[in-house]
Amino acid sequence: MSVLITGSNTGFGKLAAISLARTGKKVIATMRDPNKGDDVRRAAKEEELSIEIRQLDVCDPEMVADCLSDANEIEAIVNNAGFEVQSAVEQLEDELMLKQLDTNLLGPLRLIRTVLPVWSQRGSGVIVNVSSIAGRSAPPYSGSYAASKHALEALSESLHFEVSHLGIRVHVIEPGRFSTDFFENIVRPDSWEGSQHQERAMAFREALLRLDDISDSENDEGAGPPDPQDVADAIVRAVTDPSMPFRTLVGKDAELIDATKTSMSFEDFETTMRTALDWHE
Repeated sequence: MSVLITGSNTGFGKLAAISLARTGKKVIATMRDPNKGDDVRRAAKEEELSIEIRQLDVCDPEMVADCLSDANEIEAIVNNAGFEVQSAVEQLEDELMLKQLDTNLLGPLRLIRTVLPVWSQRGSGVIVNVSSIAGRSAPPYSGSYAASKHALEALSESLHFEVSHLGIRVHVIEPGRFSTDFFENIVRPDSWEGSQHQERAMAFREALLRLDDISDSENDEGAGPPDPQDVADAIVRAVTDPSMPFRTLVGKDAELIDATKTSMSFEDFETTMRTALDWHE
C-alpha cells in the first residue's frame, strides 16, 4: 500500500514525501513536471527510500484518473498541490479566480472523487487536505486564495460526515506562514504592478513581521523562523495516527490568529489585529 502526495517537488509536499518514506511507507510523489523531482530522487537514492515519482497535473481529469488507476493499492492521498493569487478583490478577473479554484479546490476534489468508490468498498483510506490559516481567517489581498481554502475546508467537513462511517479518515492541515518556495509561485493580475493595492499589500506584509515577533516571543529561548518540517510532520501524523484531530493548526502565528479570532467578535478581532500589526491604513 502506498501514500500519494500531490505537489511533491518543493515545499511541504517534498518534505512530507521524504518524511513518510522514512517511516517505511511506500510513497508516490506526484508533480506536474517530473524533471523537477531531483531533490526527491536524490533523497530516495541516498537513503534507499521507497519513493515513486509520477507525473500529475491535478487540473487534468484524465491525468488524475490515470495516476490513481491503482486506487486500491493506495492507502492515503495528501492533497498538497496549490498556489496563491495575490490581488485585490476588484482586480480578480474570472480567469484568475477559476485558475485558483481549479487547482486548490477542484484538484483535491478530482482525487477524492477518484478514490472514494474503491475505498468505500474496501472500508479504509485516509484523505489529508493541506489548507492554510487563511482557510479560517482571510487576510487582505489574498481573497482568492482564502476563498479556495475556506471552500476546501467546507468540502472536507462534509466529506468527513459522509465517509467516516465507512472507515475513511479525513484531516485538514492548516499551516501559518512558513519559508518555502510557495511564495515564489504567487500569481498576480496584470494591473497589480504599480497599483495602490500593491503598495498597501507590501505594507501589510511588513506588518505581518510584527506578528512573527509576537509569536516568537511566546517560544522558549526564541525558536527563530518556523521550520517547514513541522508541517511535513503534521502530515505524517495525519496519515499514520488515527487519533489525529480533524483540524490541525501548524505554526505559532496560526495558533495565535485562530485563538484570537475565535474568542471574540469579528469587529473586536479586527481591532485587535490592526493594533498588533500597527496597520491602521
